[in-house]
Amino acid sequence: MTAPQHDAPAVDAGARLPAVARQDAARADTGQDDTGAADTGMANTGAAGVAASGAPPPDTAHGHDAVWKQAGGNHDGGPGQDGKGRGGSGRGTAGAPRRGKARRWLLAGVAVLAVAGLVAWGITDRRQHIDSLQDTADAERIPQVQVISPSKGPPTRKLDLPGSISAWYTAPIYAQVTGYVQKWYKDYGAPVKSGELLATIDAPGLDQQLAAAQAELGVAQTRSNLAAVTARRYKALAGTQAVAQQDIDVQVAGAAAAQSQVAAAQANVARYQALEGFKRIVAPFDGVVTSRNTDIGNYVNAGGGDAGESSSKAALFTVSDIHKMRVFVSVPQDYSSVLKAGLTASLTLPQFPGKSFKADFETSAQSFNAQSRTVVTELTVPNPDHSIWPGTYTDVHFEVAGNPDVLIVPEQSLLFRAQGMQVALVGPDSKVHLQDVKLGLNLGQNVQVVDGLKPDDRLINDPSAGEMEGQLVHIVAGEPGIAPAPQFQADAKPKPVSPAQQLRIEAARGGGAEQ
Repeated sequence: MTAPQHDAPAVDAGARLPAVARQDAARADTGQDDTGAADTGMANTGAAGVAASGAPPPDTAHGHDAVWKQAGGNHDGGPGQDGKGRGGSGRGTAGAPRRGKARRWLLAGVAVLAVAGLVAWGITDRRQHIDSLQDTADAERIPQVQVISPSKGPPTRKLDLPGSISAWYTAPIYAQVTGYVQKWYKDYGAPVKSGELLATIDAPGLDQQLAAAQAELGVAQTRSNLAAVTARRYKALAGTQAVAQQDIDVQVAGAAAAQSQVAAAQANVARYQALEGFKRIVAPFDGVVTSRNTDIGNYVNAGGGDAGESSSKAALFTVSDIHKMRVFVSVPQDYSSVLKAGLTASLTLPQFPGKSFKADFETSAQSFNAQSRTVVTELTVPNPDHSIWPGTYTDVHFEVAGNPDVLIVPEQSLLFRAQGMQVALVGPDSKVHLQDVKLGLNLGQNVQVVDGLKPDDRLINDPSAGEMEGQLVHIVAGEPGIAPAPQFQADAKPKPVSPAQQLRIEAARGGGAEQ
């Protein structure tokens, strides 16, 4: 009778243990503190099972051993019981490990989710960077160009050339006698009149030569007089037996020769007298003394003005007539057709900023320099106040009629190829076509195109030397400082640019780096 009473409570206790374990696990998952509730809910169960035998039933000992240990059971009935058959103390001790294990699993799950999120974010960010680099590479692969259209030629053509101003007359004055400078009377910049004394030369040697010539003239005159008297006497005896006719002829000829010697002596005296006049250095015309290359006491040589000796002699003075000035300018061959009477030009001088002088065409050399292919052209400009000086540099500005019917393009848009002169056209498909052109006049920064272009053509403003036929290009708007002139603006809108290109454009404009 004792065995049945022992087995029945043991089976009931073994049946409740799984339910108790499930309740504790549920309370651990929800974060509740089940100390009091577990003790209350399991007091009767634990008391019944322990009071029966203090050990699990034989038929469930193996199947519920783990659940029994989780519920605080003890096969020996010791630590899991309090001596009165209650298992409250054992169940409270087993609840804390279960809650810690659940929290560890929860933290592990959160960590796994965080790592998975970081990995996903990294993959996405790298994919975006790769896409951005691909966009940039695709954009850089296609050259960026600016396009322009040909413009009509200007109604007037302007040509600016350097020129040199010379005096109307310029005369270097050399010494014609040998001697020493006795005194000079005019210095640099002194206005002079024609014949006005500039300097005097002391020439004692010349004075002696003049005296000798005069003496020789006296001797010749005396001899001539004697010869003339003798000839007359012989003529008086002509026809008589006193003298022969031969003697009469000799005396007459001697008288004539003596007269010729007088004439020669007179010429010699006149020569020295003329040289005596060169002891006075005078101005040849009205003007200004522009140089003085001598001083008192300087030794000077005669013959300074001779063609064969002028290179080795220095001019004592230079006098210039500056009431009117001559302007010399080398005009290119392209503009030689406009050099005719009636052509005018304006002069600007560095020393007179903001002021211009009108010059008139005078003449041209009508011959081109073989090296420069230019023709020397002479202009004249009035100078009543003597404000313009000889030797002045000037900018000469010509303005002549142009031809508006001829198209023009900038010089930098031309390609110099073995096939000849070309331009790089851009078609509707944004592909390059190398077009042969024929040039006209050079207008400075622009050049005429007489054949090969239409007004609505689009050409690259500054093509590279490596432009190829059919090459794909990307049209962009001009950036500050390198945009084409307004007259060459093409009627075409640039295609949208990528974000990377836009950043580079903004950086070039000075604002992208700071934004």
